[in-house]
Amino acid sequence: MPRASYYRAQQPRPPLHTVRRPRRSPLALSALERQGVLDVLHSPEYADVAPRTAYAMLLDAGTYLASASTFYRILRAHSGTRGRRDELAHPAYARPELLATRACEVWSWDITKLKGPVKSAHFHLYVILDIFSRYVVGWMIADCESDALAEALIGHTCDKEGIVGGQLTLHADRGAAMRSKLVADLLVDLGVVKSHSRPYTSDDNPYSEAQFKTMKYRPDFPQRFQSLVDARVFCQTFFAWYNYEHRHCGIGYMTPAAMHTGVAPIIHKQRDLTLQNAFSQHPNRFKNRRPQPPALPAEAGINMPKPGSLEDK
Repeated sequence: MPRASYYRAQQPRPPLHTVRRPRRSPLALSALERQGVLDVLHSPEYADVAPRTAYAMLLDAGTYLASASTFYRILRAHSGTRGRRDELAHPAYARPELLATRACEVWSWDITKLKGPVKSAHFHLYVILDIFSRYVVGWMIADCESDALAEALIGHTCDKEGIVGGQLTLHADRGAAMRSKLVADLLVDLGVVKSHSRPYTSDDNPYSEAQFKTMKYRPDFPQRFQSLVDARVFCQTFFAWYNYEHRHCGIGYMTPAAMHTGVAPIIHKQRDLTLQNAFSQHPNRFKNRRPQPPALPAEAGINMPKPGSLEDK
């Protein structure tokens, strides 16, 4: 064995559990100096300024205590670098979960803007939609967004549809008119349960958003409306088409009026008979597999759990 290796082998080794503490830097401030820095930074003259600003002010006064980064380290060690203002803590909003198995069980309502004759002018379209049938049960267009107008529309629509207490849930986003006390008091008087979307979550109000998109993507939808009367005339034509002519893919390509009035099952049976006759005449055209008409939905909902998800277990 070489002498150097033999010599090292004979030397006593420190125990493995020994922790070597880092030696204090000779450049570090003493405890008294660190406390002096804290006292200066907490003084009334420097308490409301940033550490780098305090560093510059001290230099202007002919005083050097430490570097600006040392100021930050000392303050951080004493929890002095947090925000001076308490930020707003947003509450945790519950995800709305709504289910409708028939018409007039859950309504969704919203307000959208329609462009007026000039850039800064808008008309406000209020629409109340039944999520099960997709039928527009009430709408109104005005030149402003108002909780009083919303209250009048909701009250009139509930009277027209014969809504009784405990029957209906009314869902909306968190706009000013939707959360107004006037509307909330009306819903209490009518016995209607109110529901709201989470902030900045458009998926929580999908039915109203889809209805607005259908309207604004129509070929005859104008870029601008020249007057409130023009906008009202267009909406009268559109909602008549939407309720009584539009075959909606979400309800088995039925019209919303057919779903809302309950005649959709009769139409579905007629479609099935038509397909049955076509199949009996030319089964080879269907590869000997009897065709079925588009199925009618048994339910509609907002944020319903998917089959097989953890929420079902």
